[in-house]
Amino acid sequence: MKRHGSCRARVKERERNGAGRKRRLLQADKRGFTRRAAKDLAQRHAQTLRDDLKPCILCRKSTPLFTQFKKTMAQGTLFIVSAPSGAGKSSLIQALLKTQPLYDTQVSVSHTTRGMRPGEVHGEHYYFVSKDEFEAMIAEDAFLEHAKVFDNYYGTSRKAIEQVLSTGVDVFLDIDWQGAQQIRAKMPAARSIFVLPPSQDELDRRLRGRGQDSEEVIARRMAQAVSEMSHYAEYDYLIINDDFDLALSDLKTIIRAERLRMGRQKARHDALISKLLAV
Repeated sequence: MKRHGSCRARVKERERNGAGRKRRLLQADKRGFTRRAAKDLAQRHAQTLRDDLKPCILCRKSTPLFTQFKKTMAQGTLFIVSAPSGAGKSSLIQALLKTQPLYDTQVSVSHTTRGMRPGEVHGEHYYFVSKDEFEAMIAEDAFLEHAKVFDNYYGTSRKAIEQVLSTGVDVFLDIDWQGAQQIRAKMPAARSIFVLPPSQDELDRRLRGRGQDSEEVIARRMAQAVSEMSHYAEYDYLIINDDFDLALSDLKTIIRAERLRMGRQKARHDALISKLLAV
């Protein structure tokens, strides 16, 4: 009898649970969502790159029986940002990232053989490796681009960039003109931005203001800056960093314009466009 009673209790519990599920489905259907769509939408809001979840765009698609959501993956854009040392490109990128959600924008972390500066963190600003380690990675073709600047190597992981772009996330590469040339040759769809200082005097003042380099190093950086700035015309966009807020606004405008390009908008709003054009 106890066993029979227990079975009856479990049957009643299943009936109550089943009724509850049906009720929730009816409520979801009235709002235009299926249970699966509602769950996907919640996950869409919760996901971030740090959770290793792939960002996606949810497009609504109508059917005769129910409304379902179709996941449409939009390829991210690779943004190359270059400038002479002291022009402010790193500060601009960091300021931009503070206004962007993690599932939309990410900065690439490069490998380098230079020493770690005060305040820098391994894996956050750069992956600091030895010269032997870097050269071994070159032999393995592990870099999308690499260059030697001021006696130090810098390089970008090929695998990491391609994986992030495939999830629809925009990636920023803070690299010099040599690396930019390599990237453009391998990834023609990348967009490039060059940042110039308002004058050589201002550039010299900014370099001295760091208080990190000797007179000899500053003189070498100033000489190198002229050579670097001569490549500005190879880029798609040019920003003059005289007023930081204005330069940041220019950078945001470029990103917004690229996200409104036809190919990306078609991928994002495929279901809506199909519905609007339906006869």
